[in-house]
Amino acid sequence: MSAEVARGVAFPVGTDGSRSTSKLGRGVVADALREVDPAGARAAERETNWRSGYITHLRRLTEAGLSSSDAALAIARAGLASTHERMRVIDRHGNDHELTSSLAAPAARGLSTVSVTGQGEPVTELTIPYRGRRLAGEALRRQLDTWVADGVIEPSCAAAVGHVMANPGWLSLDGTTVIVLGAGAELGPLRALLSWGATVAGVDLPDAAIWSKVLTAARERSGTLLVPVAAEAVPDADDHHVADQAGIDLIAEVAEAADWVVGLPGRPVLGTYAYADGGTHVRVSLASDMVGRRVAAARDDLALAFLATPTDVFAVPGEAVAHSVRAYEQRSRRAKLVGRPLRTVSGGRLLRRNYAPGVDPGICDALVAQQGPNYALAKRLQRWRAAVARADGTPTSLNVAPSTRTRSVVKNRVLAAAYAGAHRFGIEIFEPETSNALMAALLVHDVQTGGGPDHDHPWQDEAHAAAHGGLWRAAYAPRSALGLATVLGMASRG
Repeated sequence: MSAEVARGVAFPVGTDGSRSTSKLGRGVVADALREVDPAGARAAERETNWRSGYITHLRRLTEAGLSSSDAALAIARAGLASTHERMRVIDRHGNDHELTSSLAAPAARGLSTVSVTGQGEPVTELTIPYRGRRLAGEALRRQLDTWVADGVIEPSCAAAVGHVMANPGWLSLDGTTVIVLGAGAELGPLRALLSWGATVAGVDLPDAAIWSKVLTAARERSGTLLVPVAAEAVPDADDHHVADQAGIDLIAEVAEAADWVVGLPGRPVLGTYAYADGGTHVRVSLASDMVGRRVAAARDDLALAFLATPTDVFAVPGEAVAHSVRAYEQRSRRAKLVGRPLRTVSGGRLLRRNYAPGVDPGICDALVAQQGPNYALAKRLQRWRAAVARADGTPTSLNVAPSTRTRSVVKNRVLAAAYAGAHRFGIEIFEPETSNALMAALLVHDVQTGGGPDHDHPWQDEAHAAAHGGLWRAAYAPRSALGLATVLGMASRG
């Protein structure tokens, strides 16, 4: 696959003159493994079909890091270093530079800030919308308990949300500015935070349609939205004119974004939530990472925030493995009767148990081929940055979010059908408004507790407070049930 040539963060040019996303992914994964798992590095380098073969090598990244915290961090540091060394930046004149040049490059334009204060009443109690209701207090606690019992979230997730419920004064995040890279993203925390009276700085593309929606959301809520606008923007302009002047193209304007963030008031929490299709997702993730590096060099009070996708490879605690094993052993008689011939005719590929009994930690491999290697790499880069930042002393929030019916997912017919049939295999697919509030509550918890508890190994940091939607605790290995979920989902959708 060849990446489009465009201004800003770009894939490197190969010997054939193309900018191959597959070559980049293969090289980065090999470099990440080289010190800890040389055989794995060689296998990644020899992979001839990265588009489908990447799944094996992404799993190996997780497995190779389990031997020690040092091994996991060596993989993360090597992966980030390889990406930074390989990726490029194209300036506005079309010249190609090293990615790291964006750490010192001057901004091509200045930005001003418009402050938008909401007109709504602040929400002073944690509420989470769920299936047509707004859950709070005992109703929310009961739902958290149900999710834990059903294996939808980890017990530590319920505990973290409960901690926020017990401290409602945390919600407004006084003295903190959360910078949302991807202000219009469906899974971003912007709307929930503004409802709670927080100060949020939004960063998204210069697109009036995006900003009109964001500004409307801000006006309807109680918090303060800080908006980057062109330096020459008209003071005291109405929202229509602000929308026309607002925005930063992260991929092409790393310096501009970083310089604007550095000047914001309050303790900055830089949250990476921007999403894009294909190789552009890798580019925007790298641009966000470079913004973080620039801001960290200028401000020693920076904190970082990320959302991890559950459709990745994670090490999971023994308690989750035991839950899954029980679910497999206690499946219905009908499920057992159907499962045996399906496993036989598929050569063991369908309806495999999620884990061997007793493993601790287990490996939940929920990578979905339809999402592609670029999506997987973009999300792995964020996990690497979170692990390295935490190890280096930067307060960091990274929480696994549940699979959610976002527009980017449901426009894919296969994934939409799989989501429709997932409940038959113990997986709950969340609506965007539920995911937003739940994950924003976890962010508040992490900000107010310095990034959450310390653990001995990065995999434990990733597993803590995970809201994986059931993938970690389901009876069957996710991909072994995906095809059947898709068939059942298509049938139910007509």
